[in-house]
Amino acid sequence: MKRFIALILSLTFVLVLVGCNNRSMNYIIENEPSVVGVVEEVHDDYVIMYSETAEGYPNGSRWSISLTVENKDSYADPVVGDEIVVYYDGNVMETYPLKVGTVYAITLKTPANRTENEKS
Repeated sequence: MKRFIALILSLTFVLVLVGCNNRSMNYIIENEPSVVGVVEEVHDDYVIMYSETAEGYPNGSRWSISLTVENKDSYADPVVGDEIVVYYDGNVMETYPLKVGTVYAITLKTPANRTENEKS
């Protein structure tokens, strides 16, 4: 009986820890660092964007942003010309283009100008 109670308590503890890892979109927007940029290239699992306003990079910078994000409510279909906001863990790899660690979410700030053919 003691083993059964210990097992139940252990499973409950593990489930509570797993549940704490989920972050809402509102929490991410309010609490995580972000970078804003315009999409220049779209690939299967990442985009290249250019940011003129990234903190620490006053002369502009190119960023490689993974489309594998933690929050599934994130903007998933960027196109060239979209202005996006990328929320990440704060880690920036000094490569060219720059890369971020974990991407929590991507939101659309300003959509690209699309022609009527692209909209259909």
